[in-house]
Amino acid sequence: MAPSQPGNFTTTVFILVGFPGMGDAQFWLAFPLCFLLLLAVLGNCAIVYIIKVERSLHEPMYLFLCMLAAIDTLISLATMPKMISIFWFKSTRIAFDACLVQMFCIHSLSGMESTILLAMAFDRYVAICYPLRHTSILTIPRIAKIGLVAVIRGAALMAPLLSVKRYPFCRSNVLSHSYCLHQDIMKLACADIKFNIIYGLVVIIFAIGVDSLLISFSYFFILKAALSLTQEARLKALGTCVSHICAVFLFYVPFIGLSMVHRFSKTHGSHVHVIMANVHLLVPPVLNPLVYGVKTKQIRHRIVRAFGRVTHC
Repeated sequence: MAPSQPGNFTTTVFILVGFPGMGDAQFWLAFPLCFLLLLAVLGNCAIVYIIKVERSLHEPMYLFLCMLAAIDTLISLATMPKMISIFWFKSTRIAFDACLVQMFCIHSLSGMESTILLAMAFDRYVAICYPLRHTSILTIPRIAKIGLVAVIRGAALMAPLLSVKRYPFCRSNVLSHSYCLHQDIMKLACADIKFNIIYGLVVIIFAIGVDSLLISFSYFFILKAALSLTQEARLKALGTCVSHICAVFLFYVPFIGLSMVHRFSKTHGSHVHVIMANVHLLVPPVLNPLVYGVKTKQIRHRIVRAFGRVTHC
């Protein structure tokens, strides 16, 4: 289907693009992308499985990690299969309603991930600053409630973005990414999109921005408490935070950067947009299991034992 020309219409189909200017070379990009999908899904599913079966890992830090891995798996499944079909089969069309569902999944899951990263920072704060009260404060029922709050918060914050469904689209139906993002869709609407612009900015500042600020405050108090410990205890305490800090940077830096570029850049569909969008959605689900698998001794040992059994079979 050829891209729709400017006119007065309401689109029923959007056209997704891969990497502008690459042409048929995109076919070969599907191979590493397929590998990344397998790595993300298998890595995160392995994290979830290990934490589920290993009773010694039924602690707050690992239960939150299990939630994070589940969210990363869903983000990968919501985006990568369609990207692979674009590169391999040139299946660039996506129905309007399917695009909105994908948009909602991407944004709501990102909101949930931000909440879980904040909860993990709170867990590290309590564990290091109030170690004797850690297990009494973060009980399993409370952790389950935090997980439920993360789901409700992510869905509720992003539900108003679905207001783009009622807008007419008279400019074009070609999106600038391989998946549907709210920032991308709203710019194609032939209507007053001030609500979407303002609400999107409010979510960035007062939800994602506040989460990142609270995480920063948590680490300020963690560092303050760690400085009063002996060198050995300080290194041990801070060592438990390294994986989480990596996950925080992997999520927030591309997320906030992408949001700012979309809102303040005047070039629609530029290479900067495309690269930052792909880094934001593809990198964290792939690297988080590797970071936690390498840096978390209990998970690393469990994986080594599992591979040991496989090689002896």
